Amino acid sequence: MDLSAEFKRWKAQCLSKADLSRKGSVDEDVLEIVQLLNGQEQFFTTSSCAGRIILLDRSVNGSEVQKQNCCWLLVTHKACVKDDVIVALQKAKGDAILKFEPLVLHVQCRQLQDAQILHSVAIDSGFRNSGITVGKRGKTMLAVRSTHGLEVPLSHQGKLMVTEEYINFLLKIANQKMEENKKRIERFYHCLQHALEKETVSTTSQPKEKVNTSYIRKKKRNPGKARGKRVNEEHDKELENNDHDDPGISDTIFPEDY
Repeated sequence: MDLSAEFKRWKAQCLSKADLSRKGSVDEDVLEIVQLLNGQEQFFTTSSCAGRIILLDRSVNGSEVQKQNCCWLLVTHKACVKDDVIVALQKAKGDAILKFEPLVLHVQCRQLQDAQILHSVAIDSGFRNSGITVGKRGKTMLAVRSTHGLEVPLSHQGKLMVTEEYINFLLKIANQKMEENKKRIERFYHCLQHALEKETVSTTSQPKEKVNTSYIRKKKRNPGKARGKRVNEEHDKELENNDHDDPGISDTIFPEDY
């Protein structure tokens, strides 16, 4: 199977699909990264979230905090204020949970080495929980993730369990994490640009001109070594210096097949 052709088919198919997220579009803070990646032939994004503060109301009968069992009371991709949370909490009937979720970005890569480049960018930018997975069909996926999240229960069965002062304290922490998340996104974008430029230069640069090794400095022969073996770099440098002083070939220089 031609993986390169298969990758192109996967990319075209993915990017032609409608955005089925709640928002229906890419978050503004991560839009430049998504556009930059999708503009490269070796990458395409499958999902993304720039980071958000959310207030969930878990079902009373739910055993785990899962999105399918939750009612979204509040969601914002910007700094959040206490009054908005207090108003949203009045709608809670189950267990309300305040969460901050940092950037999540999933990128399918053409080859493993492409994913490794992107993984290095993610780690250097502060997203240290990032990882690479390779599927059975050859799909190589990079997940950009971080560990600086936040999850705190605020109410139980519709009853508020904390004070407004504590909610205000939590929001300060969540907003600080949001600000740090944005800084990491900016670092990721600039590191990605640099990595792509570096990769372009390395793949388009011409191979270096080979040094003419038709002559080497004569050494005392060692019967235990193979005939015609080249001398070390130090002798080669001496040879180059001698060539500048004398346009002819020194009497200590001999062809390799001497």
